Amino acid sequence: MSTTERIEQLAATIAEDVYIDIAKWHLYLNDAHLHRPLAEKFYPMLPDGITSADVTKVLNGTMIAIGGGNREIPLSDLIPKSCQNRLLTILEDFDY
Repeated sequence: MSTTERIEQLAATIAEDVYIDIAKWHLYLNDAHLHRPLAEKFYPMLPDGITSADVTKVLNGTMIAIGGGNREIPLSDLIPKSCQNRLLTILEDFDY
């Protein structure tokens, strides 16, 4: 299986379980078109093992434009801690 196909598999897994939460409204990452970019960032990290610090670093470094681009905030501020933990589990369990 090609790297592109593996990244797509990882993206699909992330898309199913991880969401951003705004005013108790859940927007899954596939709906926000964020699952693929995250999979592309995380996939190369998988062979060395992934930690919660790695997840936090990537999410903190992924800036999301809000209000039509009036402001950018880190994705980590939008994803609840429970979903961040689920993301870590997904990454740990992914068969690289």
